Amino acid sequence: MSKHVRARSRPPRKPGAPRSTRRVALAAVLGLATFTAGWIHVAQDPDKAAGPQPQARADARPQAEDRAARDERRAAQQAAPHAAPPAPAPQGLPGVSERTRTRIPAESRQLILVTGRAMDSSESTATFYTRPAAGADWVKAMSWPARNGANGWSVERTYGDLTSPMGVYALTDAGGLLPKPPGTRLPYDEDNGFVATGLGVNGESLVGSFDYVVAIDFNRRPGRSPLDPVMPDGEDKGGNIWLHVDHDGPSQGCVGIPKAAMKQVLETLDPAAKPVIVMGPAGF
Repeated sequence: MSKHVRARSRPPRKPGAPRSTRRVALAAVLGLATFTAGWIHVAQDPDKAAGPQPQARADARPQAEDRAARDERRAAQQAAPHAAPPAPAPQGLPGVSERTRTRIPAESRQLILVTGRAMDSSESTATFYTRPAAGADWVKAMSWPARNGANGWSVERTYGDLTSPMGVYALTDAGGLLPKPPGTRLPYDEDNGFVATGLGVNGESLVGSFDYVVAIDFNRRPGRSPLDPVMPDGEDKGGNIWLHVDHDGPSQGCVGIPKAAMKQVLETLDPAAKPVIVMGPAGF
């Protein structure tokens, strides 16, 4: 045997690409196969492609906070049809209670509202209102400072108590020492009997107080002169309660407004509109 050991025989190398090139190609084939398999898996399961999803609650029923919100909505829906009706509209008469408002005749379309500052106050405000039809809102037309009884207001007036009667009264008759203003439509009695004598409650002169008068239908017979002495409900309640010219002081029970205001009232009042006077302290 030769001193050189014969090397183990190997199969002859095929002609073509070098060995290293073949290894790179094989790796590329294997990588492509892996990518393709992964892409197919993702296409078949898109949820996994979107990433991890929140875990669903084991109990699918509404939770406590959900039930509370649902119950509130349901209660609101059930209560809506049975909600209380809105309060009646004030109809443009501030300071008048619903009880007093219901006493105003439906057919009246002219109204003088005399609102006192307090139950025992002789200072007030007179406001003239009109409305186009029954049930319509009252619309303010004009307003003036006014005075009422020296001791304020009373529900049950008695003669000599120096209060003005609270309530709703018709205005049907007028008169005065002076001739009626042009346009006066109420029955008007021009008479020398409309002369005030003596002094007012505070000692002021009463001259001119009855130049113009509108009778307030409290304890009197409508359709007669304001000078009519008859008191249907008895003399204990007193009478001759008038809307007349203010004499710069409180009255014994009448309501006084400026002389120019009395002329406006006489020129505006219309018997066909069934005028009334609503009088009392604020909120009555």
